Amino acid sequence: MTGNGNLRDAAPDPDGATRSETYGELAAVGPYGVRPGHALITMVEPHPGQERAYNRWYEDDHYIAGAMAMPWLFAGRRWVATRDLQLLRYPQDSAVARPVTAGCYLTTYWITEGRYDDHMRWTVGINTRLNRDDRVHQARTHIFTAFQDHEATVYRDGAAGPRDFHALDHPYAGLVLEVIDADGPERRAELLAWLRESHLPRRLAGSAAAMVTVFRPTPLPADRMAYVRQVEGVDTRLTLLWFLQEDPRQIWDDGFAGLGAEVAASGRGRVELVAPFIPTVPGTDRYVSELR
Repeated sequence: MTGNGNLRDAAPDPDGATRSETYGELAAVGPYGVRPGHALITMVEPHPGQERAYNRWYEDDHYIAGAMAMPWLFAGRRWVATRDLQLLRYPQDSAVARPVTAGCYLTTYWITEGRYDDHMRWTVGINTRLNRDDRVHQARTHIFTAFQDHEATVYRDGAAGPRDFHALDHPYAGLVLEVIDADGPERRAELLAWLRESHLPRRLAGSAAAMVTVFRPTPLPADRMAYVRQVEGVDTRLTLLWFLQEDPRQIWDDGFAGLGAEVAASGRGRVELVAPFIPTVPGTDRYVSELR
């Protein structure tokens, strides 16, 4: 862009393929609200010995070039599970993480409502380019990576406090990822209603969790990167993110240890993962030495 802000005068990229006027055309049409209508939730395990290299690659390059710089992805936050946090996870026979301790880094992103298809076209294109340019750290395994559609947000304090679109910018002390499979596709709506109207409001009341966002996974495109497996449970699964004002270790026994039993007792589904995380410290390798 030139100093006078004229997009049409912008220089082409090194491949000579940029049509700068396109950016102005795209900005003038379509949804541009602030609601997180969609999310990318990705839990990854760096291969042994690659923890620091993975952390630096993801934070110094991929988090920006492969995510935050993309259109319609408007917020992001990285989280980490040190070994003591990993050992709090359950169930041991999780259908999500095998073993249940796998996946020490979690990244969450919000995507503008109504812009999922537009974002997906860009993300497939940019990741193809990043792979071509050898800017992808291969020594990692995707444990749970899925784009998701927003279903509900339940707040502890009603209209007071940060909203869900603030959640990835607000300095929350921790996050709990919960994955629940309904007892069949026809029962997911029933599970969602029970969570939204009964279970979550009761669990949030007086707790250290300020809000819970609920998403359902969507299939990855056929031209996704080969190292990311297709999403499971598209018809049955719900993904919950609990945003905490305290370190999850301090409230685990009273706040989260019994979630699986409570969902099972409802007869509406099975908890496949409850996993606590704390935020990373950008620009540092803090916690890298505490992952194993």
